[in-house]
Order: sequence, then C-alpha cells, then structure tokens
Amino acid sequence: MIDKVVKRANLKSKIKRMPAKDIYHDTVKNALIKDGWTITHDPLRLSIDDKNLFIDLGAERIIAAIKGEQKIAVEIKSFVGRSEVDDLENAVGQFVLYQDLLEEEEPERELFLAIRRKAFDGIFSHRIGDILLRKKRINLLVFDEKDEEIVQWIS
Repeated sequence: MIDKVVKRANLKSKIKRMPAKDIYHDTVKNALIKDGWTITHDPLRLSIDDKNLFIDLGAERIIAAIKGEQKIAVEIKSFVGRSEVDDLENAVGQFVLYQDLLEEEEPERELFLAIRRKAFDGIFSHRIGDILLRKKRINLLVFDEKDEEIVQWIS
C-alpha cells in the first residue's frame, strides 16, 4: 500500500501543471486575432534549465512594409485584486522576469502586458503608472473587454 502511495506522489510531482488562465485570456486572444495577429502559442512556454515558465500568449503577424514578421508575447493581467498597487507590483515583477528570459531565449519577440482599459485609466493615470511608462519599464497592450478590441499599444 505504501509503495502505491509513493509511486502516485512521484507521478504527481513529475506532471507539469499549466498555470490557470487569466479571466480575460480569451478576450485578449480574440482582440489580437481581430487586430490581425496569428496566435502561435497558447501559452508560450519558456524552458530554462529544468524550470518551465508560461507566458499567456505568443503571436505574430506579417509586416508588409519591412517584409518580415513581428513576434510578440503577451502576459495578461486582470487587475481585480484588493489593491491595484499590489497588482501592479506583481505584474511588473513578472514582466521583468519574462522580459529578461525572452531576451535570452527569443530575442526577436517583444513582450507586452495586456490590461483592461479600466486598469489603465486607474493605476496608470496616477503618477506611479506615469513613471513606469516614461521610464519604458513595460510595454502595454490596453484592451476593451466588452468589445474584445485593442485600444492602445504603448512601447
């Protein structure tokens, strides 16, 4: 009996669990498709040594003017926690980690943090958000959750 429990525990520890999708995952995915992007990864997996990280979406589109492809990675954040400052701290920390890893593993891919217009009009209308944007700490994709449309790209 103990052997079965140990084997089951070992098997569970080997299974790579996918993180839960953000509540706006499908909304952002649909908005990107409407904007002409092709979703290439859902999620985009980064493997560093024996560690796996998952960015919500990978996408690309053909750019006729430069005759090439533009590749992006999109991390979606809902900003529905008790504190928008806490949400921002967590989102920026995750963005910095993913950005550094992407620069090493997929340097042609640009990372964007996808947030609702309401979140943008909230925390990013204050000085704290303005400082982040002025210092170019993060790239934003602002979306309208009702119309499933991208309303602004900030990079």
